[in-house]
Amino acid sequence: MMIGAAIERIEEPEPKQQRGQVTVLQANRTDPLRECVRTAMTYYLRNLDGHEVNDLHEMVLGEVERPLIETVLDHTRGNQTQASRLLGMSRSTLRKKMVRYGIRQQD
Repeated sequence: MMIGAAIERIEEPEPKQQRGQVTVLQANRTDPLRECVRTAMTYYLRNLDGHEVNDLHEMVLGEVERPLIETVLDHTRGNQTQASRLLGMSRSTLRKKMVRYGIRQQD
């Protein structure tokens, strides 16, 4: 079962985690992104240590979306039109997300 495989890859000692942040775990580079996310989320949920979590979906999207946008903007050398096409969103949506995540426009 996939979840069992993800849990088996978690190694001790586990890194300390700040509240509200997803900790990145060393993953098998051949695993698809979804398996890396599954492993990280399994780790996160297992280690809540009594802390209440709200808006988990929004937190995870922010953890993934910001570096996605930054990487695509780097790839397009800051060309927002090309970046928005690669990301499958309008340029205005890209700009709104850049503001949300504090991503500065490259000079």
